Amino acid sequence: MVKAFKRKKICINFGEIVRAKRHKLGLSQEAFAEHADLHRTYISDIELGKVDVGISVAQKVAKALKTPLSKLIKDIESK
Repeated sequence: MVKAFKRKKICINFGEIVRAKRHKLGLSQEAFAEHADLHRTYISDIELGKVDVGISVAQKVAKALKTPLSKLIKDIESK
């Protein structure tokens, strides 16, 4: 149960960071989804912490945010 809670918290933190960085870039979810080559509803699910993304999706997200994946991970760990 504790592991599931920690996993969910990481997903929520990742989503909050993605949303904040996307807003900072002035991108809508639709425009961001195009840059990341992902569906807009999937971006929404990521930002809401509903999905546990894999490393390849996280890399696409980082690239679309114009930030290194390692920086996103550090931001999650700092939150």
